[in-house]
Amino acid sequence: MNGFYYFQVTVEDDTSMETLANLESFVRSAETGGFSAAARRLALTPAAVSRNVAMLERNLGVRLFHRSTRKLTLTEEGERFLLAVEGNLEGLQHAIANIATGRDEPAGVLKISVSINFGTNYILPLLPAFLERYPQIHPDWQFDSRPVDLIAEGFDAAIGGGFELAQGIVARTLAPAHIIAVASPRYMQGRTPPADPQDLAALDGIVMRSSRTGRVRQWTMKNVHGSEMPAVLQEKIVFNDPVAMCEAAVLGLGVTLITVPDALPHLESGALMRLAPQWHADAGPISIYYASRTLLPAKTRAFVDFLIAAVKRDRLAERFAGSPV
Repeated sequence: MNGFYYFQVTVEDDTSMETLANLESFVRSAETGGFSAAARRLALTPAAVSRNVAMLERNLGVRLFHRSTRKLTLTEEGERFLLAVEGNLEGLQHAIANIATGRDEPAGVLKISVSINFGTNYILPLLPAFLERYPQIHPDWQFDSRPVDLIAEGFDAAIGGGFELAQGIVARTLAPAHIIAVASPRYMQGRTPPADPQDLAALDGIVMRSSRTGRVRQWTMKNVHGSEMPAVLQEKIVFNDPVAMCEAAVLGLGVTLITVPDALPHLESGALMRLAPQWHADAGPISIYYASRTLLPAKTRAFVDFLIAAVKRDRLAERFAGSPV
């Protein structure tokens, strides 16, 4: 075998799953240079990763790593072994995951991160149909507004915007995140509707302060002709949550700048109306993020494909656009 190691994996034996876990602990430790970093990627403890690698070394009868208090480095045998198994590991994982269910069906825990409002309004309603199609998948979803570290925190995917595309992470765009100006019809009664973003300054502003920077977010809006204009609101009310901003606007407390997905249910019900309707700001795309792999786990691929098809079917890109698309 050209000096490389060869394994025969028999998935009918529980020891094959143990061997695969040991192999993955070894490969991730070699990639990250330590048991702690590998543990974060695998959602294990450093002790568990170290134990898996030690068991693999015992089964092989060779030492794969030189260990010190500061550093973890591959031995010569470890380097040869890594070359032999690294490119085949994900294929083995995929094959065993599918065969273990007794049929070629996506299965396992699906850990997803999504913002509270967007997830509740647009992603959660898709879950019944998804689970009906893939009953062996078990959702473990975190509703949170913060960008998560997919690999370190063990998420299969995340949905939202503003994520850093770290090495090994890819993004598939779902829809735009356009910012529009809205207020309640009751608040606007007797007031002159603003013709452009500059006129918004005459109204009571409900603005957002970033929890990360402590600053009030400012937007520059544009129209279909490409003209740009800053939208500066009076800081009458300051919140740090878009749901609260929408609710305050519905209560007639002023005008706010909010994403179309957040405002859409209130616009469709008539609780809010759009101001300066030819203008919007661009907060970047809403995307689904997941680890870049030649072979994604079947459960993740099933969810990504299902979500993209649902977004297209429900025309969310068009509905979320601040101007005609």
